[in-house]
Amino acid sequence: MTLSKFSDYAFRILILLGNNPDTIFTVDSISQTLELSNHHIKKIVYKLATSGYIDSSKGRNGGLRLGKNPADINLGELLKVTEDNLNIVECFSNKNNTCNISSSCKLKGVIGTALSSFMNVFNDYTLADVLDNNL
Repeated sequence: MTLSKFSDYAFRILILLGNNPDTIFTVDSISQTLELSNHHIKKIVYKLATSGYIDSSKGRNGGLRLGKNPADINLGELLKVTEDNLNIVECFSNKNNTCNISSSCKLKGVIGTALSSFMNVFNDYTLADVLDNNL
């Protein structure tokens, strides 16, 4: 299973903000620090801000910072916000399933259990757990 770049970059952005709680970042400074596309950063920051993970303020002294305590940011919940589609195989989608053996296939249950296990691991951690504690 591969996470989308959107999720990967969202994790990186929140880790950067969490490791630097006294710094106000801009989209440009995040883009430069993480060496990622400014365009991607804008889209991700918008999603994280509208979801309450980032505080965004405009103006001369404005910028971006974490919107929640790192201990209150569950990685599993964040993943549900940032991943558009956790249907890792076609048969998980009622809308797009064209598999003609779906009704007799037991692989879907195995994959579903694996996906649940994957998500449960993320659910066990918060942003605080993955920050650099030496800062």
